[in-house]
Amino acid sequence: MGCQQPQRTLAQELTWREETVNQELTRAVEGLMPQALDDLAALVAMRSVADERVEDPEELAKAARWVVNACDELGFASRLAPTPDGTDTVIAHYEGPKGTPKVLLYSHYDVQPAPTRGWETDPWVLSQKGDRFYGRGAADCKGNIVAHLTALRALRQTQGSYPCSITMVVEGSEEQGTAGLERYVEANPEEFSADVMIIGDVGNIDVGIPTLTVALRGMVSLIVTVSTTATQLHSGAFGGAVPDAATALISILASMHDDRGNVTIDGLDNAATWMGGAYEESRFVRDAGLLDGVERIGSGTVADQLWARPALTVIGVDLPGVEGAVPALQPSARAQISLRIPPGVDPEHARSVLVDHVRNAAPWGVQVECEPAGMGSPYAANTDSHAFRVLQQAMEDAFGHPAQTSGQGGSIPLTAALFQAHPDAEIVMIGVADPACRMHAENESVHPGEIQGMALAEALFLQNLHKR
Repeated sequence: MGCQQPQRTLAQELTWREETVNQELTRAVEGLMPQALDDLAALVAMRSVADERVEDPEELAKAARWVVNACDELGFASRLAPTPDGTDTVIAHYEGPKGTPKVLLYSHYDVQPAPTRGWETDPWVLSQKGDRFYGRGAADCKGNIVAHLTALRALRQTQGSYPCSITMVVEGSEEQGTAGLERYVEANPEEFSADVMIIGDVGNIDVGIPTLTVALRGMVSLIVTVSTTATQLHSGAFGGAVPDAATALISILASMHDDRGNVTIDGLDNAATWMGGAYEESRFVRDAGLLDGVERIGSGTVADQLWARPALTVIGVDLPGVEGAVPALQPSARAQISLRIPPGVDPEHARSVLVDHVRNAAPWGVQVECEPAGMGSPYAANTDSHAFRVLQQAMEDAFGHPAQTSGQGGSIPLTAALFQAHPDAEIVMIGVADPACRMHAENESVHPGEIQGMALAEALFLQNLHKR
C-alpha cells in the first residue's frame, strides 16, 4: 500500500503557485531576449532627435509609429497624441479585469544628438563590444521601452493576458525640455489616471544591483546673452578700454561657483545633506572617469552633491572658434546654463534667483539678457507605499540581490507633472541605465542583463501588485 502524499495547506498552495508563475516569467523573459535586442537595434537605428535643426523630423515620427505598432501587437489600443511642442506622445491602453489596479508605464523614444566625433562605433547602429551594446538611446531611453515591451510579452505569453489595466505612455521630446507632454498632462489629466506609475527612465547604481530611485532633481535652463558694442572692434585699437563681451560672460559664469566647486547662487542652499544610501567616493571617481589629478568638486559627500544640492553647468557657449580667430573684441557672447535643483526647491524661485545672480554679476555695465530655455520640478517618492514594497521585492527576486535606493541627479519633469495631476498615485522609478552607460555622451551603451532584469522585475510587479 503506497504512502499518501500530505495535502498542501492553502498558504502552501498559494506559495507554490506564486513560485511557479515566477519561474514561468523568468523563463519567458530569458527566451524573449533575442527579440528584445532586435527591437533595440530597430529603435537605435532611428535618429529620433526632437530638433529639426539636427535630424530629419521623419526619424522622430518613424520611432513613434514603431512604438504604436509594438503596443498594438500586444493587444493595446494605441494612438499618437499631439503635444503643444509639436511632437507626438504614444498613449496605449489595455483594460484589465474589473477591480484590478491601474498602472501607467512611462518612457521616451526621443534621444540626444549623436555627433560621430568621439564614438568608437556608429551611434545609429546597435553594436556589441564585450558584454555591452552600444548606440544612441541604448540606455536613455530606448532600452527602457524594450524592457516594458518584454515584460508585457512575458505576461501575455505565460498568462494569456495582463493582470491589471495598463497605460503605456512614451513621449517624443523629453530630452529637449520643451514640456510638451507636461502641458498635455495638465490639459488632459484624465488620460493619465492610474493607481501606480512606473517611470522607466533611470537606472541601477551598478550592473546587477537593483535600485529604486527615490528623488529626482528638477531643472532650470537659461540662455544668457551679453552685449557690449554694435560691432567687433580691433583689440589693439580698443582693447583695454572697451569691455569684451566674451570676457564679461566668462566673469559671470565664473561667479557661480566657489573655490571648492559649490554653487554660489544666493537663495539656494548649497549645504544640504542626503539622508539615503551613500555613493562610495572611490566608485564615483571610477564611474565618472576622472582623469589623474582631477578633483571631485563640492564640500559635501558624493551623494550630497548629486542628490541633495544644486548643480550648475555651462552646457553651451557661442563664441568664435580658435581656428580662424581674429584679434577683435566681441560685441556679444552667449551661453546656455543648466541649473539642477533638489527636491523641496521651487523651480520658479530657482529661476528668479539665478536671473538675479546673472544680472548682479555682470561687470562693467554690460547689457545682459536672460532667456528661459526649460524648467522642470524636482520630485521625492513615497517609499512607504504598497507599490514601492511590491516593486522592491520584485526587483530583488529578478536580480537576486537586495534592492538599494538612490537619488537621480538628472531631471524627469514629467514625474512632477503626473504627481500634480494625480497626487494619490504611487510613483516609482526604475530603469536600465548604470554608471558605465554614458548616457548623453559618446559611446552610450547598455548591459543586456539590465534589460532582462528590469523586464522580469516589471513583469513580477504587475503580476503581484493586486496582492495585499
